[in-house]
Amino acid sequence: MAINNPYQTYKQNSVTQASPAELTLMLYNGALKFIKLAKQGIVQNNIPLKNENIQKTQAIVQELMVTLNTDVGLSADLMRMYDYLFRQLVQANVTNNVAILDEVEGFIVEFRDTWKEIIQQSRQMNHQQGGRI
Repeated sequence: MAINNPYQTYKQNSVTQASPAELTLMLYNGALKFIKLAKQGIVQNNIPLKNENIQKTQAIVQELMVTLNTDVGLSADLMRMYDYLFRQLVQANVTNNVAILDEVEGFIVEFRDTWKEIIQQSRQMNHQQGGRI
């Protein structure tokens, strides 16, 4: 009989019960975590650590591309940015270039912070209207 890990259960529940907006925020935060680990791998000359975490970041960027709402006018520009970030991640992986990862990290921080602000504003508006998000 397997013993449930409470932390693992909490993490699973937080993902399964999150709204699409919160899931997007989780993706941005995950990408930032993996970029930091990839940079650590480059600095420590730990190629497997670098490669694994850049690939995880690439998978997140691909997920952001696939789930992008194309009905929104800004989506074409955002898709181009995600494509650019994906290509930069490939380049950083091939060349072991921390500066490229710094650039990608900067964009993702801006996306994450903007997304977080949108969520907060949406919650405030919804709260003022008596609803829930």
